[in-house]
Amino acid sequence: MPCHSSQQDEEHALAVASKFSMATKTVALDSVFDSLLKVLPEDSVDPAASHLAKANLKARLRMLTLYYLANQLKYMVVGASNRSELSVGYFTKYGDGGADILPLGNLVKGQVRELASLLGVPQEIIDKPPSAGLWPGQTDEGDLGFSYDELDRYLVAGEASDEVKEKIESMMAATDHKRSPPQVPAF
Repeated sequence: MPCHSSQQDEEHALAVASKFSMATKTVALDSVFDSLLKVLPEDSVDPAASHLAKANLKARLRMLTLYYLANQLKYMVVGASNRSELSVGYFTKYGDGGADILPLGNLVKGQVRELASLLGVPQEIIDKPPSAGLWPGQTDEGDLGFSYDELDRYLVAGEASDEVKEKIESMMAATDHKRSPPQVPAF
């Protein structure tokens, strides 16, 4: 589901699909994304907020597409989020966070890499800096402000520098709503 995506991301997706003999269907979302941006209001006075809103829109268009296909085929949508990402809310609510099952949800990022290696995922893909591919040069660790190794160590052993611990706990608190069902009033 490329949406102004890098060619390398598409090549890597096809390589993994080929490795596991998975059928693929390419649904290019570039023009849908561009058309939607033309009709949506640009109300933000904060360029960073506008940038993030547009990036999250890509993730939500992908999830919309996955559910469309899953509904037609009577499938479930499999999410790729892992424990590391879930714990700090590093996913787009109703985007890549929207799934029916999360088979990697109890594995920290390092364990996901180990599993990928055991399964024979090409090393180039395992070693590639994690990224949602939402804009050129974007990486997960750049967005987070700490490494997955640091996050994993905190989640598994409770160990982190004071600075990293503060960032992680702040992200956990700020994104609690992403991991909880919508609030319902008591009346």
